[in-house]
Amino acid sequence: MSRVVQIGDIKIGGGNPIAIQSMTNCDSRDEKALLNQICELTDNGCEIVRVAIPDMEAADNLLVVKKKLMAAGNRVPLVADIHFDYKLAVAAMKNGADKVRINPGNIGSIENVKKVVDCAKERNIPIRVGVNSGSLEKKEIEKYSGVSTNGLVESAVNSLKIIEDLGYDNLVVSIKSTDILENYGAHKLLVERTDHPLHIGITESGTLERGKIKSAIGIGALLLNGIGDTMRVSLTSDPVNEVIFAKEILRALGLMKSSIELISCPTCGRTRINLEKLANEVEEKLKPVEKEMKEKNLPSIKVAVMGCAVNGPGEAREADFGVAGGKGEGLLFRKGEILRKVPEDRIVDELISLIKDNIR
Repeated sequence: MSRVVQIGDIKIGGGNPIAIQSMTNCDSRDEKALLNQICELTDNGCEIVRVAIPDMEAADNLLVVKKKLMAAGNRVPLVADIHFDYKLAVAAMKNGADKVRINPGNIGSIENVKKVVDCAKERNIPIRVGVNSGSLEKKEIEKYSGVSTNGLVESAVNSLKIIEDLGYDNLVVSIKSTDILENYGAHKLLVERTDHPLHIGITESGTLERGKIKSAIGIGALLLNGIGDTMRVSLTSDPVNEVIFAKEILRALGLMKSSIELISCPTCGRTRINLEKLANEVEEKLKPVEKEMKEKNLPSIKVAVMGCAVNGPGEAREADFGVAGGKGEGLLFRKGEILRKVPEDRIVDELISLIKDNIR
């Protein structure tokens, strides 16, 4: 099991829940835009937000935004994403960053890395060591004749050792590849060589449609193997979509607390109800129910929306609540037991009411 690292108020590793991350894509120097995007991300369930810090203006803006978030009661941890300039990492930590992400290989001399480590040590701020397939060091590429699982792992372990040798071990590590098999293999090797918490994901996974598929397979495979302590779904899209889909992955794997798993059948020639419309309406009306469940830390539930009596209470008997469609009506059931028939135009309201009455 990985060791525990605390990022702001969020603990990762050591069996803690998988924390969902995303990264802002607005101009980090634009106070209003950055503040709005961070709030939008947290409103949708993002638990850790990473911010690119390309220059000192962005580092200074981080302080302003952090203060305004705290004043509004938003305590989301902010991670400063740093490349090349150690001064930006130091400034970001002094300005309220709860974690910094660096690659020691591009920060410069060991003296520069030490300045980052010393500042982090003073404030007990975690450092995330990040290695990507697209930024792997030249020596590792030459050694293994290209980007490889061994090269990624060796780079990450060497980077961790640089900081550990400076007397600091409050670390998180990530090795991301855009290739699913390479990403999987590298993580399988890495967990044998370190117990630092792992930030997992598929880097540069692509557009919303294709990136979701790659991320579901790549991240899901790791989580099914017990690998990963915090995650980001990387999409060429609005970052909010990253958060929403990360939640879907965790929900599907049963790793999301106080969640609602919605199952529905694919329909067939027996279906005599507009199941697609019905399932979508139920999904939408379950969102505020799930939000309430999370606020109250209630147990997760499974809800089924089925097309007919054949695959209704029978096939969905493990569901906590559900409905099986008929011609102009539906059978409302709970844990496989049929409760009553309801007219088609009342199915959604009756199902949601049943769920609410039984979880409160």
